[in-house]
Amino acid sequence: MHKIKTILRKEWAEVFKNRMVIFTVAFLPLLLVAIPLGIIYSTRGAVAADALNSATTPQMAAACPKGLSGGQCFQAMMISEFMMLFMLVPVAIPATIAAYSIVGEKTTHSLEPLLATPISTVELLVGKALAAVIPAVLATYAAFGIFALGAWVIVADRLLMSALLDVRWLIAIFLVGPLLAVMAVTFALMVSSRVNDPRVAEQISMVIIVPVLAGFFGQVAGLFVLDRQIISITALVMLALDALLVYWATRVFQRETILTRWK
Repeated sequence: MHKIKTILRKEWAEVFKNRMVIFTVAFLPLLLVAIPLGIIYSTRGAVAADALNSATTPQMAAACPKGLSGGQCFQAMMISEFMMLFMLVPVAIPATIAAYSIVGEKTTHSLEPLLATPISTVELLVGKALAAVIPAVLATYAAFGIFALGAWVIVADRLLMSALLDVRWLIAIFLVGPLLAVMAVTFALMVSSRVNDPRVAEQISMVIIVPVLAGFFGQVAGLFVLDRQIISITALVMLALDALLVYWATRVFQRETILTRWK
């Protein structure tokens, strides 16, 4: 455990010197919080209409508990559409950090002495993974806290507030979010251990964002409705994928040959 903590401190000291990493950690969560809060604020005067009710679309039916007006249902549905987009935070942040983690050390010639230490491959990868996952999860939780606080200030109706912060949000933020972060980090570490350019590593690692964007646009297009069951199933699938990726990462990272392969 002491070795992992040493890796953590070392990673954070080096990675957060990168301005792109700081920008991603700070700006992206704030941007993705500002969008739904802006929607809530701009639609706060929405009123019910005969043509607008909680059963108008499956999306509205899933987002609206009984007792909400048509206008409130519209607000809840619009915020629900951005649930997938908010999942970019636990994906983009760790992918940026982890992609730089190994290949960045190669370019700065700090990887050789690290691999020469008695630290095991598992300890090395766990330390580097946690160095990327922890900031991503904390940023996700902080952003959600800011969103919840902002929504509480803007929204007067407590029933609408409970619809905006329903169980789907909680499962997505507190369960799927960390699982996405682990997936993004593991994939980025695998890429980082195979390329020799930090920019290439970051660009390839960002491919992991594509499934999140596909889910977002699929929901907006009405191809499916994100309900509690789908999100719970997604969490179970993510757990299995994370375990598989972690296994692959330990197999891909061959410390005995990695230095000779990178010329």
